[in-house]
Amino acid sequence: MEANIVLEIPMSTVPEPVSFAALDACHQQMHVYLTELAALAQHIEVLGVDAKIQQQAASIEAFFSGTSRQHHADEEKNVFPLLLASGNAELETAVRTLQQDHGWIEENWIELAPQLRAIASGNNWFDVAEFQHDVKVFVALCQGHIALEETLIYPESKARWAQAVANRVSR
Repeated sequence: MEANIVLEIPMSTVPEPVSFAALDACHQQMHVYLTELAALAQHIEVLGVDAKIQQQAASIEAFFSGTSRQHHADEEKNVFPLLLASGNAELETAVRTLQQDHGWIEENWIELAPQLRAIASGNNWFDVAEFQHDVKVFVALCQGHIALEETLIYPESKARWAQAVANRVSR
């Protein structure tokens, strides 16, 4: 009796197509929200909290707690693995730095998010000086992170995806 052997390739080994348009658009949104966050912090330092600031705080908190976190998860799943497997030491180091950044961004966000929620709900338990510091650290970390992705990682990843598609078409 002859056995039929069927080889199944797990779906996890086939990367999903990357929507760089969506990733780029998210970076643009991040820039806008980071600018708003810095302005919000300055406003609070000078003028305190008002209804408009409460609404902005809620919007900023929702974006970074939702969209931004999902963006990082998408990069970890769809962009970074191909570059980590590239055999290019510079790219691998850059990706490892970005992965570490994701951890630091999350750690900073864990400190900052409750302060923004407090501002949004009109609570005044947060320390203004600590809030100012946390905002500066978060904004600087995110801006540096985005710059590395946009100048090295995304262009390299886009080129590698284009080559993979071209290789599939030519088969």
